[in-house]
Amino acid sequence: MAKAKEFRVTIEDRPAALGACCKALADRGINILAFQSFVEQGESLARFVVDNPAAAMEVFRAAHANFEQEDVAVVRLAHQPGELARAAMLLGAERVNINYSYCGLEPGSTTPLAVFGVDQVIKASAALDTIAAK
Repeated sequence: MAKAKEFRVTIEDRPAALGACCKALADRGINILAFQSFVEQGESLARFVVDNPAAAMEVFRAAHANFEQEDVAVVRLAHQPGELARAAMLLGAERVNINYSYCGLEPGSTTPLAVFGVDQVIKASAALDTIAAK
C-alpha cells in the first residue's frame, strides 16, 4: 500500500460532531484505517484513510459534508524505534516535502501505517515502497 485516498472533512467544532461522522462511516461498514483531527479557526478538520473510499464518498455526500479527496503516500512500518525517522529521512533524501503525517492500523495487523501528505505523491510512494515492512 504505497498510495491511498484520503478524505479531508470539515466538521463542526462541537461535542459529538466527530463521533457522528465516524458513526456514519461505521454504519455503512467502512473501517477507518488512519485518522487525524484538529481544530483550526473554529472548525474541526478531520483526515481519514478508509478501507472503502467509494462508500465513504457516498456517506459524505449524503451528509452534505464539506470534504475533499486526495492521494497520500502510505507505508507499513515495522513497530520499532527509528522506523518513522527512516521513512521521513528517505523522503527528505528524495527531496519530497512532508506537509503533514499521521498513523493508523489495518484490521488484524500490528504493523503501523504511516500516512504522509506530500508534495510529490508518486515519487514518495515509490521511495516508501523500498522500506515497507512486509
